[in-house]
Amino acid sequence: MLRQNLSQKLLQKLSPQQIQLMKLLQIPTATLEQRIQEELEANPALDEGFQDEEEEVQGEHESESAEEDEYADEFDDAYNAAEVVNEVTTEEPDIPTTGDNELELDDYVKEYMDDDPIMYKSTAGTKDEEDKNIPFAVQSSFHEYLLEQLSTLNLKDENEVAIAEQIIGSIDNDGYLRRDLGAMVNDLLFSKNIQTSEEQIEKILKQIQQFDPVGIGSRNLQECILIQLEHLEKTSKDLSDEELKNIHIAKKLVTKYFDAFSKKHYSKLIKGLDITSERLKDVIDIITSLNPKPASGHASGNASLNYIVPDFFITNKNGELDLTLNARNAPDLRVNDYYKEMLTSYVNNKKKKKPSKEQKEAVNFIKNKIDSAKWFIDAIKQRYDTMMNTMYAIMKYQDEYFLTGDPAKLRPMILKDIAEMTGLDISTVSRVANSKYVQTEFGTKLLKEFFSESMQTEDGEEVSTYEVKNALSSIIKEENKRKPLSDEKLMIALNEKGYNIARRTVAKYREQLDIPVARMRKEL
Repeated sequence: MLRQNLSQKLLQKLSPQQIQLMKLLQIPTATLEQRIQEELEANPALDEGFQDEEEEVQGEHESESAEEDEYADEFDDAYNAAEVVNEVTTEEPDIPTTGDNELELDDYVKEYMDDDPIMYKSTAGTKDEEDKNIPFAVQSSFHEYLLEQLSTLNLKDENEVAIAEQIIGSIDNDGYLRRDLGAMVNDLLFSKNIQTSEEQIEKILKQIQQFDPVGIGSRNLQECILIQLEHLEKTSKDLSDEELKNIHIAKKLVTKYFDAFSKKHYSKLIKGLDITSERLKDVIDIITSLNPKPASGHASGNASLNYIVPDFFITNKNGELDLTLNARNAPDLRVNDYYKEMLTSYVNNKKKKKPSKEQKEAVNFIKNKIDSAKWFIDAIKQRYDTMMNTMYAIMKYQDEYFLTGDPAKLRPMILKDIAEMTGLDISTVSRVANSKYVQTEFGTKLLKEFFSESMQTEDGEEVSTYEVKNALSSIIKEENKRKPLSDEKLMIALNEKGYNIARRTVAKYREQLDIPVARMRKEL
């Protein structure tokens, strides 16, 4: 049996402006310029920079009659732009056709002229402006570098050249060929209509693996090391008999005992290779001197060069901390004067001449674009205020660290502490702290590093888990690498320093610090 009921529900929805602000808070300064450029390209009513004073004065003295004669043509242009937008979107524009809407538009223009938003860099940037652009390296890519070496190969025909290019194109940024040869046979057949075999691809791949850097195109770490060892054996003419013997043993180790080597089962290696521990140490030194990622030696081996661009600057001025926001890559923003003049021209002239339907559609298009521009400028301003308030609270909370640079001075701090100081929501503080950096006199730090939980020492004093992790790193750094400390022994060492901590917590902190277990830290 079907029933219909009426019910009231209280729902909370985020406005488009709030969603836009949250997205802007998440992005760091390094990508803020790109986001602003995207908005400038999408919204013609948003403009970058300011007019010169002479242009502004000249604009004020332009005759009103000329504006009246030209405003119809201007609306034709705007109407054409509105038509293009409406072809893409399915929503109909809110056309002001009634007298009430006309009055609302008059009020809108009056209020807008009283509150014209501008994003001045003087309020969001540093005083000492440097170059706005992030420097970047200009050079050929790693794959282009490999393609240049194809001329050194003795390839028979265009098909083999295409196969070689396919192999090079499938090499990743570490220098490895992760693509299966069988899959490459299908790729060549479907994309280039070339019939080949795994054997033919393997033959060409062996030649490419001799390119500079040696080991490029390896399918795994074992093959990469073995190729480099063979190259070392062939090209090194000044090696002694002892060094050549060590290379032979290294090849045997990588070929037959690679699993034991990767797990550092040294006793098994000594027994299997029938060598002394001293000889094994020399062999391992040869292997570890090789490059496990062949492409890393090339400056553009990575897909992109990542630069850490600080979002904040903290300086110590005679014991007083000074905080500034990095806005060098954020251009000045304002609403386009051309669109403003078109809107005011419409309001001033609609009494003299009844506007057409097309002109009403155009003015609605203009109003929407101006609103969007104002919202974006306001969001940039709110981003600045929110980031400054949050970072200022962090700076005050951790003032002893920022004054001294001593990690032991870092206080336990969680997102809730900063949220209570700023009056912001915890999620907002989290967005500000995410992927943001602050430049201090002691280096550029990730904001997340300042957040840590607390734990009590034997004396009842609260310390940051960051301090405990530093103590753990120091103990592991000073340990005897021939007999590295287990997690149980690390726990005892930390307890002796006054940190009351369990063994499983030691294991958790060790994993967070990317420190391997004791067996993997062992050295000969």
